[in-house]
Amino acid sequence: MTVLPDDGFSLAAEFPNPSHEQWQRLVAGVLRKTGKDVPESAAEEALSTALEDGLTTRPLYTAGTAVCTTDASGLGAGGGELPGFAPFTRGGRAEGNVLAGWDVRQRHDHPDPARTNEAVLADLENGVTSLWLTVGDGGIPLNALDRVLEGVYLDLAPIVLDAGADFEAAGRELLRIHAERGTPATEVRGSLGADPLGHAARTGAHDEVPAALAAAARLAREYQEQYAGLRTLTVDALPYHEAGASAGQELGCSLAAGVAVLRELTAAGLSADEAFGQMEFRYAATADQFLTIAKLRAARRTWARIAEVSGAAQAGAQRQHAVISPVMMTRRDPWVNMLRSTVASLAAGVGGADAVTVLPFDHAIGLPDAFARRIARNTSTILIEESHIGRVIDPAGGSWYVEQLTDELAHAAWEWFQEIEGAGGLLAGLRSRLVEERISETWQARRTKISRRKEPITGVSEYPLIAETPVRRDPAPAGRSGGLPKVRRDVDFEALRARSDAHAEQTGARPRIFVAALGPASAHTARAAFAANLFQAGGIEPVHDPVSVDASDVAAAFAASGAELACICSSDALYAEQADPVARALKAAGAQWVYLAGRPGELREALLQAGVDEFVFAGSDAVAVLTCALDRMGVA
Repeated sequence: MTVLPDDGFSLAAEFPNPSHEQWQRLVAGVLRKTGKDVPESAAEEALSTALEDGLTTRPLYTAGTAVCTTDASGLGAGGGELPGFAPFTRGGRAEGNVLAGWDVRQRHDHPDPARTNEAVLADLENGVTSLWLTVGDGGIPLNALDRVLEGVYLDLAPIVLDAGADFEAAGRELLRIHAERGTPATEVRGSLGADPLGHAARTGAHDEVPAALAAAARLAREYQEQYAGLRTLTVDALPYHEAGASAGQELGCSLAAGVAVLRELTAAGLSADEAFGQMEFRYAATADQFLTIAKLRAARRTWARIAEVSGAAQAGAQRQHAVISPVMMTRRDPWVNMLRSTVASLAAGVGGADAVTVLPFDHAIGLPDAFARRIARNTSTILIEESHIGRVIDPAGGSWYVEQLTDELAHAAWEWFQEIEGAGGLLAGLRSRLVEERISETWQARRTKISRRKEPITGVSEYPLIAETPVRRDPAPAGRSGGLPKVRRDVDFEALRARSDAHAEQTGARPRIFVAALGPASAHTARAAFAANLFQAGGIEPVHDPVSVDASDVAAAFAASGAELACICSSDALYAEQADPVARALKAAGAQWVYLAGRPGELREALLQAGVDEFVFAGSDAVAVLTCALDRMGVA
């Protein structure tokens, strides 16, 4: 490394150092040019983005906005600590994932033991380092566990179980298999996956929780000395995420569940240190990479605070298993899920997750095939071996944005956790439906944003390919249900596309809309592309006008298109000249409904009188527009 002499020379010496006020003044000037007249002091607020949990992303983070290291709320320090030391914000281990990367953990739930065994062995031979097995209802039969693990070196591949209410029987069966195959007790690793509260959240079996928690605690006490590398309990936050929870709500619910488990374990005779060592936490990782990074860091920080007040500060390094979000996986254009999963798994690794599960890209469609599992496991392998993500400990640490987001998210999660505890704990919150109702409010607000395409979904609400051959898979097991609902981001658009598919199957053609593009390409291209994109999101095929000389030409082209609806697209200037006669001509040619792309301002009333029925624009409710369009065309 070359060291420059300390002669006062600066590479940026000829560039002035701008002040914050100068930056605000320049931003305000740019905003004024776009029609937004805001004072300089409000420039940052105008560019800020509101997130869930009352959080806000600002356009600029500086040393002046850095998180303070003291905190009067009782939550603890916000930053500045070292990895591997309380409050573990920067990582649960001093070495992070540097030595071997994160644990590449793949999920298997195929009920056919022969096919699952084949898939398990293929995974382990090609980069997977541990297995997550769904056993019992909705997964691998309990009596087939031995067959599924045939040929697996159990001393090398940790097994994590997810057996719902059958956790005790499944755990004992796994340990029987270990004993039968001669696995030394010191080499038994993984988790028995007991999660009574998570099971109740999924199934609504609230009355079973007290007895199940007591049984899980007894199991932990029985095995904790013999199997030092085995954890008994999992705190799974996925049921809350899959119900539509925000990041803060997901964290708050996990803290409440963890505290309930902690109380039961210590009541069963385990010390606080032993109890903390019996738990693993499971969180969702999404394509919102910075929020995922901050969520995992905030989870460690808040759990460390609970460990601190429990008298086990150094035992509070939360063991984290990050799973690619099922909520964000789409059924249409599922290939895009590969990209989403790559970003999410990168965020999980950067955020310090100990284990990462990349769901196959066809997870939302059914049981994955060998190709999908291969891509899933290779996603982590590339990030670890080729991108070297694990070679840096807490790579996001020190970023003013990430540190601030971590701090704000930790406080939002802590506030929700305290509210749940104040209501009697997580079980009481599930029984009273407090948790469900609060999460539902969050999801409905987000669903509105998705409907208005303010949260775009590539391949679904944006840039859909309606002519693409759908991917087919064998149906997946039904899984556990009856408790909190499961949501998907694509649900409303998927319903529209399903209507279009059924119509195409019955009639041989998709519903159509005629796009009347007026004037030269420079005038109509942007809005014509917008309209085509919008209507294809509902499975409505756009038919473009090849010639747009005058109103009579447009009317003739519409009549030849076979469409029932029409959308006029051009610039505001051409709307003033041509939209009126074109709308009248389209109506006269039999158009049931005429849309116009854009906000016409002063022309609105005149255009409505000329025959325009509705205006579509960025931010309008796309789902409502498309639902009504299909209804008007008689698409069942």
